[in-house]
Amino acid sequence: MNRRHFIAAAACGPALWAFAAPAPPTGKTILILGDSLSAEYGLKRGSGWAALLAQRLAAQKIPAQVVNASISGDTTSGGRSRLGALLAQHKPAVVVIELGGNDALRGLPLSMTEDNLNQMTEAAQQAGAKVLLVGMQVPPNYGADYGNRFAALFGKVAQARKAAVVPFFLKGIADGPDPTRLFQADRIHPREEAHPAMLDNVWPELKKLLR
Repeated sequence: MNRRHFIAAAACGPALWAFAAPAPPTGKTILILGDSLSAEYGLKRGSGWAALLAQRLAAQKIPAQVVNASISGDTTSGGRSRLGALLAQHKPAVVVIELGGNDALRGLPLSMTEDNLNQMTEAAQQAGAKVLLVGMQVPPNYGADYGNRFAALFGKVAQARKAAVVPFFLKGIADGPDPTRLFQADRIHPREEAHPAMLDNVWPELKKLLR
């Protein structure tokens, strides 16, 4: 299995859980809409990057709470269908969209993924939230053209919607010299030790949106 297999495959798996960390009533809400990379697949509760984010916010005395509405195996279509109710319920100040890997695994048209990302970003912005798109990559066996166009989708949507973007969520994890070290036995999902780095990849752009 080559190193980039982990990148796209890490988005699959059964549904897990939603996480919410308490915060002061006046704090902002950060809504995470993602797949297994954010849903603590194969990890103990409270050890994934979203839970670590809540801890970092508290440590830095940033008045914000994290609502993790991620579902393992979710696609951009699934996220799009769920987003409206989540926006109405939580009224987030920031929406983090970490979806797209499962679209690629299922061979869905890039145009569909792009449209769903556009629609989710627009819906969140119209609801008054800032948006952070979290980018992903696909294995090289998909072909260079497909892989390049898929990776570029996130920046393309972010630019069109004036949203923030993290180019590659698993930077330093799936593209390192020995990526197997940071993945679970299934060679698909990141180990607990990888999640601090995943948070570090997201944090610079997310922190800007909380100012």
